[in-house]
Amino acid sequence: MSLVERIDALKSKHQALEAALEEQNSRPRPDEVEVHALKKQKLRIKDEILSLAP
Repeated sequence: MSLVERIDALKSKHQALEAALEEQNSRPRPDEVEVHALKKQKLRIKDEILSLAP
């Protein structure tokens, strides 16, 4: 997998996590533990994208 493909895959994961986070927050009573875990995963992926980007 090339660097560009890796970054694209991470961006796709980041977008999927954003969608899951929006879905969770749209619920009447969002699961705060799940929201926190999703945010943490999103941040981890964002950091990895930034470390790989030239």
